[in-house]
Amino acid sequence: MAIASGIQPKLRTFDLTMIMTGLVIGMGIFRVPTEVAQKAGSPSIFFMAWICGAIVSGIGAITFAEIGSRFPVAGGFYKIFSHCYHPAFAFMVNWILVISNAAATAGVAIIGAEYMAPVLLPAMKPETADLLIASSSVIIIYIINMLGIKMSACLLNMLMLIKISLILLIIAAVFFIPPATSTLPAPVVLVHHPWQAFALCFIPVFFSYGGYQHTMNFGNDIPNATRTLPRAIFYGISVVLILYLGVNYAYYKILGFDGLAHSTTIVASITQIFAGAGAQRVVSLIMFLSVMAYVNVAAMANPRIYYAMADDKILPPIFKSVNSKTQVQEFSLSLFCVFMLLTLFFLSTFQKILQQVMFFDSISLIFAAATLFILRSKKESSSKGIFKMRGYPVLPALYILVYTLVNIMVFYANPMAALWGLVLFLSGLPLYYLIKYMLHNKNNSHT
Repeated sequence: MAIASGIQPKLRTFDLTMIMTGLVIGMGIFRVPTEVAQKAGSPSIFFMAWICGAIVSGIGAITFAEIGSRFPVAGGFYKIFSHCYHPAFAFMVNWILVISNAAATAGVAIIGAEYMAPVLLPAMKPETADLLIASSSVIIIYIINMLGIKMSACLLNMLMLIKISLILLIIAAVFFIPPATSTLPAPVVLVHHPWQAFALCFIPVFFSYGGYQHTMNFGNDIPNATRTLPRAIFYGISVVLILYLGVNYAYYKILGFDGLAHSTTIVASITQIFAGAGAQRVVSLIMFLSVMAYVNVAAMANPRIYYAMADDKILPPIFKSVNSKTQVQEFSLSLFCVFMLLTLFFLSTFQKILQQVMFFDSISLIFAAATLFILRSKKESSSKGIFKMRGYPVLPALYILVYTLVNIMVFYANPMAALWGLVLFLSGLPLYYLIKYMLHNKNNSHT
């Protein structure tokens, strides 16, 4: 087996655009709008929250496009903290991602399995069927990813085109399905002050828009990264924003605001109106494939974080090993998939993990965006060929301010989860020095 210590560029602009789109469009857009509608209490606040989220996410995307253009390396979302702040702080921000991303991806795999279980294994207990299908899916994704990053990218391109087609189909349904009538569930009542309701919408809205920052992890996987990375981020976020705003309008137009707020399976509700109950099997398959797109892109992106941490000598060198032929981090990919499979058997703690990480995730975005100010002040890179965002420094400062408000709202909505997230974040500091000490002693014992 040929192993190299470096990653060679194998991805095209289209591949990276699909990766970026896949990192953002998970399952959130098929579930989160219901939660946003419940918190908003009115259509005006609902759409204002999604439009505001689109604007802020667009600003975030071009901010990270410049950061990625100035600092195109493997595992860029980890490396940027190490470069601009300190390796210890980089570890504090990213160490939870090593496990929590695997847990989150396993949870998404379960969601996909829930769609397919009634179709494939109707006689089996739902919990057992979900576990079997989800585990099998993770193993299949693992095998395909082991074949090479180009194979992974081809699979992702196909799955993302299926997911985007589903969203476009929902948007197109607006022209064929009559608007919702008055025979709807009980009206949603505004339980907060309008501005408070708007602020509470930030948490689920920005959760749905998040993910574009991890495109930076593929800095070494693309040729001419200083130009390709910003283009892919710009193209990808443009697709996401158009699809998100369009599909939310379709949800509202077809189901009505009250129907949307009370629907737990939005796509199923629209499909039943559009094509009847007989189309449920087809929709279940499409939803399952949509979920697998996210699982696949997570399996592609997360080992690059391990690579960056090993490059900083925070993880053993084996995490940095790359197959020179396939460009796959075979050990890191295997470990990530093992984490996913283990999480599938301990899913009862999954929601708690997500709540704790949401607080911490907004902290990471605030400090990551702030690195642009540091990179510009250092002027380490030649300006030739580097993407420079317009509106600096006002726009990145606005992005940081908004995510600070999101952080405050997470604390307000669930203070205990936020406190646990803060504890996990701070615990990374002693863990960093412990791992450094252990690796140092191990290296000395071999010399």
